[in-house]
Amino acid sequence: MRLIDRVTVVTGGARNIGREYCLKLAAEGAYVVSADLRDSDETVKLIEAAGGRGESIICDIGDEKSTAAAMKHVHEAHGRIDVLVNNAALYGDLENGTIEELSVEIWDHTMMINLRGPFLAIREALPAMKEHGGSIINISSATIFGWGGQPHYVASKAGVVGLTRAAARALGKYKVRVNAVTPGFTMSDASLNRLEQVGSNEMRDQIVNYTSLGRPEVPDDLVGTIAFLASDDAAFITGQTINVDGGWMMP
Repeated sequence: MRLIDRVTVVTGGARNIGREYCLKLAAEGAYVVSADLRDSDETVKLIEAAGGRGESIICDIGDEKSTAAAMKHVHEAHGRIDVLVNNAALYGDLENGTIEELSVEIWDHTMMINLRGPFLAIREALPAMKEHGGSIINISSATIFGWGGQPHYVASKAGVVGLTRAAARALGKYKVRVNAVTPGFTMSDASLNRLEQVGSNEMRDQIVNYTSLGRPEVPDDLVGTIAFLASDDAAFITGQTINVDGGWMMP
């Protein structure tokens, strides 16, 4: 186990891929805190059933005070934050729309959660991370493709890559590494719901056809990269964006 006794915060860990990140990090020995607007009790039960340790805290990642309170709680309760996984984002419930169709309200709300949220989490976790160093992992997306019907999502996730690079430059002096992971179209509950909204399997089939490995991506395909970046195996890796998409996008 590569993360024994390391305190790890995963935003958006109550369900979907975030839950899988929590389970993998706990299996590697980390104490996992799932910070989510929903309660993460089920995630914690699964962690404990597998012999791991964790807890659930309520956190609205788009709200400055809520995010500050969550990170302060973890710091005061455990004395440190070693790993931060910025996973929480608007996606499955996000309203589609072209540039011509999107309202400013939808655009701004997407940026508040998907881009301001990771910024706030990094800023508020930093006092705890500066003491011992650590790893920040930002979840972006395969935005190089540029979905025309989701410009707000694409722009927010591209912004996460820029935030990752800026933070890596700024925080290296504290021995804090910052990297981004860009999943492809992963067959999580959120993605399956989106496919259902489209009303056909055409999109799924196109993605599989474009993927070099010739199969759909599933949440378990992502967790190894997250655990690697969280661990000392990645001790000299920072400022990088790692595509985990089966060869779908090759920038």
